[in-house]
Amino acid sequence: MQHFDVVVFDVDGTLLDTSEGVLASVKYTIKEHNLPEVDEEVLKTFIGPPIQNSFSKVYGLKGDILQELATTFRNQYKDVDLLKAVPYEGIYSVFEALIKEGKKVAIATYKRQDYATKIMHHFGFDKYTDIIYGADHENKLKKRDIIELALKDCGVKDFSNAIMIGDSDNDAIGAQEIGTQFIGVTYGFGFSKKEDICKYKNVGSADSTQELVSLLVGDK
Repeated sequence: MQHFDVVVFDVDGTLLDTSEGVLASVKYTIKEHNLPEVDEEVLKTFIGPPIQNSFSKVYGLKGDILQELATTFRNQYKDVDLLKAVPYEGIYSVFEALIKEGKKVAIATYKRQDYATKIMHHFGFDKYTDIIYGADHENKLKKRDIIELALKDCGVKDFSNAIMIGDSDNDAIGAQEIGTQFIGVTYGFGFSKKEDICKYKNVGSADSTQELVSLLVGDK
């Protein structure tokens, strides 16, 4: 791992277990639009990526219906299910250790910007950073764009001096595309084992938040 000044975190599956809220809203949307039910393993694939992409992939849908599904999901999620989440054990200690070492931290998530800001404030992550970037309403931003916005806000000019931490292919690809170092975590929703992370350029992998602290600041 080379020198780094900034660490950027994904949210779903990295900072928070958001499965209860996301899956409740997905099930609500499926029922409201009379779509066929799917099993729990398929439902879990909705956690993390843009919601239109998930409905398109699972149901083979295209066009205006995807926006209708997204609107139903977002209204339910925003009004009812957003805060049904649990911080991963030890995740605050990761932030504390980084701040103690003088590192900057930021958030880059596929959650919509207003949702990202609300949920980060609710769970107290705004104590560590006010640099929180999420998806736009039109879903035009890719993960690389969101990471890049966060890094620029941190004043980073050389993106290789930063680390992206996430649990999914989207996080790894986004980091790789802009030349940012990447650490994958396997305790979330995407990567289930360290071998999954080896498909991408990375500087480490962690099965727990404790292992993540060791990777970032050493055993102190």
